[in-house]
Amino acid sequence: MIMINKKISRSRFIKKTAAGAAFINLGTLGVTAARIKYSPGSERIQLKEAGPMIPPVPAILLTVNGLEEGKDEISVVWTFVVEGKPPQIGISVADYHVAQKMIEKHGEFVLNVPVESIVEEFDRVDMNSGKIADKFKLSGLTRVKASKVSAPAIKESPIHVECKVTQTIVAPPQRKIFIADVLATTVLENVCDENGRLMVDNTPFFGMTSGSGEFYIMGRKVGYIGKSIGRTDIKY
Repeated sequence: MIMINKKISRSRFIKKTAAGAAFINLGTLGVTAARIKYSPGSERIQLKEAGPMIPPVPAILLTVNGLEEGKDEISVVWTFVVEGKPPQIGISVADYHVAQKMIEKHGEFVLNVPVESIVEEFDRVDMNSGKIADKFKLSGLTRVKASKVSAPAIKESPIHVECKVTQTIVAPPQRKIFIADVLATTVLENVCDENGRLMVDNTPFFGMTSGSGEFYIMGRKVGYIGKSIGRTDIKY
């Protein structure tokens, strides 16, 4: 999957200039060197620190009812697909996230897919996921009702995935995994075609590169599920 960096990073800025097309600045020494990309024949090295470097990963805003009425929560959680049919989602929530107890109490939540225009709001929520506060007020995002669950949703998100928890798994040292059925998926007009297939080029949603901590929007399509056997109908 080819991705385009949403952030104007230092390396991207250099790439976008004529002088820096083939070189990068090495810092205060003023030395430049050719940027060397990886190749399949390159030597493999072991990093000093092990990490879950599996880019890209979903960037998702979770919304859930609060422990008290009117104190709803927005949080950023690790998210993954469990099954396409029947539709099932999994989320990983840290013990220090205030959303964890709320999910346990209510057993349902909404996953809101963010887009480029709210990337700053996304980060503001993420940096406060372990704190109790009015994240709707903090972020400036708009609370709306979901269609099938009582949890709130975010108006600015073009895709809402409404979920009901079916299983909870303790994942030491500090997380719980919630497996949930998807009860409803709602989208804004022109996000999907008439067959319910996501039109990627129409929606500037972004993901996160685990390993660099950067946000990326989708870029050039390089393939699709089922291409090797001549199928074009697979969505999940």
